Amino acid sequence: MAQKKQSYISAELEWAEEKLKEWRQYVDSNPLHSLKDRVEWKPTSKGGSIPMVIASIEQQIKSIRDTMKEYLALLDVVDKLREKEEAKLEIRGSQEVNGKMSKFM
Repeated sequence: MAQKKQSYISAELEWAEEKLKEWRQYVDSNPLHSLKDRVEWKPTSKGGSIPMVIASIEQQIKSIRDTMKEYLALLDVVDKLREKEEAKLEIRGSQEVNGKMSKFM
């Protein structure tokens, strides 16, 4: 028996929208003017520790800029998925009834 292919557009759409919210929240919570070098203390071989820059301001700006680019690219994909979902709903709602079924209506 042949099975109908399932469309996962709505699941993918929900996932993508959730990622968009997360990325936007990340960018909004890290304004460029408030960035500072992230420093951690690295243990040395003699038992002491020294400060080490984990992420410089420049690296953080690049990360935020890349996140914004990915956000805009994913936003475009989400718009296309929404159009596919709406088109699918329009097709289902505007189907014509064939000749045999019109007798029963």
